[in-house]
Amino acid sequence: MNVSLPPMGWNSWNTFGGNISDQLIVETARAMKEQGYLDKGYNYIVIDDTWSLHERDEEGRLVPDPAKFPRGMKALSDDVHALGFRFGMYSCAGVQTCGGYPSSFDHEFVDAQTFADWGVDYLKYDFCNFPRSANGKNRYAMMSMALKATGRPILFAACNWGSDEPWQWMKSIGAHMYRSTGDIQDNFKSFSDIARSQLDHFSMSGPYCFNDMDMLTVGMFGKGNVALGKACTVAEYETQFALWCMLGAPLMLGGDVRSMDDACRALLQNDKLLRINQDRECRPPMPVYRGRVLNTEYDPETGSWWREYPDSGLTLFRHLSDGEFAVAYFNFAPKSGEIPFIFADAGLPYMSGVGLRFTDALTGEDLGVQRDYCNFTVESHGCRVFLARLEKI
Repeated sequence: MNVSLPPMGWNSWNTFGGNISDQLIVETARAMKEQGYLDKGYNYIVIDDTWSLHERDEEGRLVPDPAKFPRGMKALSDDVHALGFRFGMYSCAGVQTCGGYPSSFDHEFVDAQTFADWGVDYLKYDFCNFPRSANGKNRYAMMSMALKATGRPILFAACNWGSDEPWQWMKSIGAHMYRSTGDIQDNFKSFSDIARSQLDHFSMSGPYCFNDMDMLTVGMFGKGNVALGKACTVAEYETQFALWCMLGAPLMLGGDVRSMDDACRALLQNDKLLRINQDRECRPPMPVYRGRVLNTEYDPETGSWWREYPDSGLTLFRHLSDGEFAVAYFNFAPKSGEIPFIFADAGLPYMSGVGLRFTDALTGEDLGVQRDYCNFTVESHGCRVFLARLEKI
């Protein structure tokens, strides 16, 4: 288990919810291998909630639902491993899971051993139905110890939705990633609000313990378990994926990869965006601009002026390894507009005699050397992402 970089993989919840099965998991793993996802680093296949029976067995162990998983979990785990993936499962710190199934409160050590016996490599650990009298931090620490007591390396994906400011303590109790927000939905407002809420917390995310902003919805297009509100466009999915990559969040896919369209598959396998997310230094980005889109024209559709959108523009600057940088511009406003980047805000004033050579991360286009500032017009809900290098002028 290597968690020095943000984990990558696929989780069943966003699209399938409770409609999961042995067949679905095997088909998904095969599709991810055949379509190149595994080669790009997406190496975890994770089953989410509703996989068990509603009662434990006579020995107090969780039991896979035989209608969904007739071969049991060990056989499925073996198949997933044989395809080159790691196998992940789900439980919860409460007395029942979010779907109302048996959970791990007061069963931490027996459940951890059960997962280890099945060959589990990743545990998503939710926070539903948690007793008010109990201590959440202690219970996450308990499951962390239970997993380690099995002797099997298991990635601990703590999912407490941001309760008790997990960025302050999850690393200290042994978690490898931690959910910092509520559940994502497949619409622009949901994922953009989630990402912006975490801008000030990624300074505490890094190797061996990453801030998890939930599974991606790229490629769902309004179909599936979390398809609520207006479905996203391809441009909005580009913005979602670019935000997750720039912030260095885990990349857990939530769409149906078996039927993913070519544009979304190419986006999720974009080498330059993945290079940003998987940079070995794991540095957080610096927000060099947080303000309105630079456009003051009157908008007759909303009856307002652009200056009334105070947080509509965002520019992120990120130091990468090997002398490279990433720069991303995001427009959260309802229409296109200009978003600025003054280089001095990243430590590169005009008198330095040094500029930045920009390469478009989505198209590969070389935009030449920029000096002092570089503003871009960005479409509504869209983004521009660049890799950059210093160059003397």
